[in-house]
Amino acid sequence: MLRGRWERPPAIIAKYYLYQATTTYGFFWPVFTIFLLGRGLSFTEIGLLGSVSAGLVVVGELPTGYVGDRIGRRNSLVVGAVLQTASVFGFVAAQSFPAFAGLWVLWGLGSAFQSGSGDAWLYETLSERLDESAFTRVRGRAGSVNQWLTAATMLAAGALYSVDPRLPFVAGGLLLTASIPVLASMPRTEHHTDGETLTVFDALPVVKRQLSRPPLRSTVAYLALFFGVVAAVDEYIQPVATNAVGIPETGLGPLYAGFTVTAAIASYYASELESLLSTQWAVVLVPAFVAAFLVVPLVAPVAAVPAFFLVKSARTAVTPIANGYINDHVDSVGRATVLSAASMAYALVRLPLKPASGVVADATTPLTTLAVLGVLLLVGGGFLFAWEPPASRRGDSAHVPE
Repeated sequence: MLRGRWERPPAIIAKYYLYQATTTYGFFWPVFTIFLLGRGLSFTEIGLLGSVSAGLVVVGELPTGYVGDRIGRRNSLVVGAVLQTASVFGFVAAQSFPAFAGLWVLWGLGSAFQSGSGDAWLYETLSERLDESAFTRVRGRAGSVNQWLTAATMLAAGALYSVDPRLPFVAGGLLLTASIPVLASMPRTEHHTDGETLTVFDALPVVKRQLSRPPLRSTVAYLALFFGVVAAVDEYIQPVATNAVGIPETGLGPLYAGFTVTAAIASYYASELESLLSTQWAVVLVPAFVAAFLVVPLVAPVAAVPAFFLVKSARTAVTPIANGYINDHVDSVGRATVLSAASMAYALVRLPLKPASGVVADATTPLTTLAVLGVLLLVGGGFLFAWEPPASRRGDSAHVPE
């Protein structure tokens, strides 16, 4: 069993926390756009790179999830870490748009390898060695560790960049390199060591069976809408903060560090939130509260800053709760494939939502766009709830036993 909150965690969980601490991008994320502009890229080219990444998530999530089921969760995580590390070091030398596009492909593939396998490894490890009911708590604590390290490294990003624009990527690459031996030392799950694997002919039917029936179908759809809106809101933080609220550009770094610290606290207490509201109501009410709050800055622009803090915190709090729920409702065989399929569904919503919100922002204002996104989440979420309540227990009987 897992120990109390203030006691030393089991060794395997401490190692998982260490892995999360070494997979932070804070050294280079706050200076990423200005670095690319300094390399001669235009805003249009930077936008195209973002489309490459999002498109790769849609195309690559399911195949990489399948590979994770074939080669094992831990090995898939190692492959992802190697690809991401190579990508970050590549930014030190890249000078042209094609070179950056290639690095984006590496980064996207690395993210895809890790997205389904990470949670699948943790859930199965807890199930085999400790207690799977602790998934939300452990995943939330790990997310908190990651967010705290991200905040700390973000504070160093500007100083490193002022010395040499390449230094943030050197530091970030070295930190990601440290994750590789940590991952290699983590145990494989029995799912893979027992030889219980998924064939390519089994993968698509497994995804269809798991995600096309209650309660997962409405849950994934609801989460896709929520995560899509959150991703779209991210695009307007800087223009709203600097233009509508009046925060100077030099204050953006501390503002983003503040976002990350708040998100770390929210992630740490995700299991307490789940215990307070229940899994279903945590998944349903937190996004609904975010949706309502996004409308407020339209009449009171100063409310945009607390709204952004709420958006960032809500995402990190809901993610471990939602992932734990999905893990509870899928079979061991094909777990990473199904989790990757859910991530692919999230990306499918992000793809049209980002450019569509951009059209609204160009035609109106960023504050109006925030309100439109809030209404979309509120109305769309309400429709999904009326059709089939997300994260309900009504479909538990449809679960296929292992």
